[in-house]
Amino acid sequence: MTEVNISNTHIIFTPFEYHKPVTVEEAIRRLSELKNAKLMAGGTDLIPKMKQRIIEPDHIISIKNIPELTGIKKDNDTIFIGAATTLREIERSKLIQENLPLLHDCIKSIGSIQIRNMGTLGGNVCNASPAADGALGLVTMDTKVIISGPQETRQIKLPEFFKAPGLTLLKKDEILKGFKIKIPSKDTSYCFISIGRTSLDISTISIGVALKTKNNEVIDINIALGSVAPTPLRLYEVEEWLLGKTITPEVIKEASRRVSNSIKPITDIRGTAEYRYAAAEGIAREAITRAWKGKETSK
Repeated sequence: MTEVNISNTHIIFTPFEYHKPVTVEEAIRRLSELKNAKLMAGGTDLIPKMKQRIIEPDHIISIKNIPELTGIKKDNDTIFIGAATTLREIERSKLIQENLPLLHDCIKSIGSIQIRNMGTLGGNVCNASPAADGALGLVTMDTKVIISGPQETRQIKLPEFFKAPGLTLLKKDEILKGFKIKIPSKDTSYCFISIGRTSLDISTISIGVALKTKNNEVIDINIALGSVAPTPLRLYEVEEWLLGKTITPEVIKEASRRVSNSIKPITDIRGTAEYRYAAAEGIAREAITRAWKGKETSK
């Protein structure tokens, strides 16, 4: 028996059929009819896994050229981003920069320009990695995912979309169409911090904060962390504790302690659980402080 070199990045060993539907309905029909099929938009996650034989699909269904799944549109106080929209398109969008600066910071931290030219926001989310910075930005905000299947189109809150690492609520014959994001008020300030081993590495730990205050009183706050739990983690209990409080260094310190106590990290190749507990408290204090002062930052 020939030994497979899984580190070879040039060869896909198993044959597959390639399909290129032009509508969402056709893509859903192919998913329903074909066995062992995988959707592909940018392929930045799928192709490496195929080369390493982690997955071996018999059918690849390309969705990158379906018009309904691409583009960025504003409708009153909501922005829609198609699932097959590339990360680079989102990064360069004036609409995103002006209305969703936190998401912009999260997106531009992902990989290299080459990766962002190919990778899509839907792929970043459907990969269901707890370290996905694009997913973190969306979870930090009030984002709903639009899911289409053969019977219905439904909308759910993004945190509910994730079930476990690599696993979402999508059924076999369903497609993620896109994201609806409520535009925060203009007086909302943001901070995104990501810590990784190198500038292009996946985040060891990351945090997104969106904060609105009046006379230093917390009117609204969203906090989410990546790489500290099985899925991107929205910290609703910490947010609730902060609501109505006057921001002071002492309040920020206590909120940061609560952030660290709310996570469930593991030890992996990028860092230990003990490190993530300590780092979570540190970056929470930094992120809330920067958002309070109205500063924006990124990786």
